[in-house]
Amino acid sequence: MMEMSPLLVYALDWANLLLRWAHVIVAIAWVGSSFYFVWLDNSLTPPTDAHLKDKGVGGELWAVHGGGFYNPQKYLGAPKALPENLHWFFWESYSTWLTGFALFTVLYLFNAGTFLIDKSVHAWTPGVAVLAALGFLAGFWLLYDLICRTLGQGKKGDQLVGACVFVIVVGAAWAACQLFAGRAAFLLVGAMIATAMSANVFFWIIPGQRKVVAAMKAGEPVDPIHGKRGKQRSVHNTYFVLPVLFAMLSNHYGWAFGHAHNWLVLVLIMLAGALIRQFFVARHKTQLAGARSPWGWALAGVAILMGVAIWLAPAPSANGASSVSAPAPTLAQVQLVVTQRCVLCHNAQLANKGVRLDTPEQISAHAQQIYQQVVVLKAMPMNNATGITDGERALLARWFNAGAPGP
Repeated sequence: MMEMSPLLVYALDWANLLLRWAHVIVAIAWVGSSFYFVWLDNSLTPPTDAHLKDKGVGGELWAVHGGGFYNPQKYLGAPKALPENLHWFFWESYSTWLTGFALFTVLYLFNAGTFLIDKSVHAWTPGVAVLAALGFLAGFWLLYDLICRTLGQGKKGDQLVGACVFVIVVGAAWAACQLFAGRAAFLLVGAMIATAMSANVFFWIIPGQRKVVAAMKAGEPVDPIHGKRGKQRSVHNTYFVLPVLFAMLSNHYGWAFGHAHNWLVLVLIMLAGALIRQFFVARHKTQLAGARSPWGWALAGVAILMGVAIWLAPAPSANGASSVSAPAPTLAQVQLVVTQRCVLCHNAQLANKGVRLDTPEQISAHAQQIYQQVVVLKAMPMNNATGITDGERALLARWFNAGAPGP
């Protein structure tokens, strides 16, 4: 494991905090605006006002919010004249990707030997692992973009693109979980999809809008293909959101990324997220048409989540019955395990996360955290770098459940 000074660990923790904070803030702004415009597009009604029709308005919506009334309007193509103040939605996307990549660099790429690599999964050097991780980000975007440009024509084309992208995501999830530590693999699959989302904005949506604006300023006819392409990529982005959010949050749940078939866990939960998002998108349309809400999509997503939860539920412990009569482990027994498996990163010289476990008193003081991280989440030791066994985890569980007895 990489040796770091306490000052460097502290500095990295601050970088982690600030980058994570910024990343969440700008991601909320991006996801919020994305969800809003998808909802808006599906909620517009044709205008009845002849003046609006003459202006080229194809749909409008009346809404009330925060004590005021709003009347957003969407033009069929482009307005006859450009307004003086035109707002562009792109910095939310760029800021989200930049802060996310910086956070990924600080946490995973900079500490590849600890966070990116699990030698029990695949033993390779940190440099090669970093290059492979970056390859996932770039490779997915290139394949996805190629599929969209070659197959994404018409409704059937969109369905074909969706099927191809799903196959690629499944393959990437499987490959990532065979090459990287489970926690890193989940995050990497989410990051590669998020990279495609931001690349959609950077390479297609914004450039298309700029071409439309440039044509209008030059007095030239506007090619509607730019709007169609931008709309296609924007719709893709909205389906990517919930799967990406799960991947970003998954590092808190060791039972998911630590499972023997973790790639399938990742694929199923991401699929559930996409299906639930499809429900909301379809619901906007059916509400406008006065039809019944398409609950089938939501129920399918929830059914998958429930199925995964049942599948991953821990089996009754083989020693569960005997643990009632078995004597609770002593603090001395617990200390032997903690010293061998945990003290390397939690000592007086290197107290990761401010936690020391090198004395009996410190172990007792952090009993709750030890139980949560080592037994429940199985998140520690990181990537099981010190080789803790299931029997040792069970010993810690019996000690905690017995009230964490002291000396």
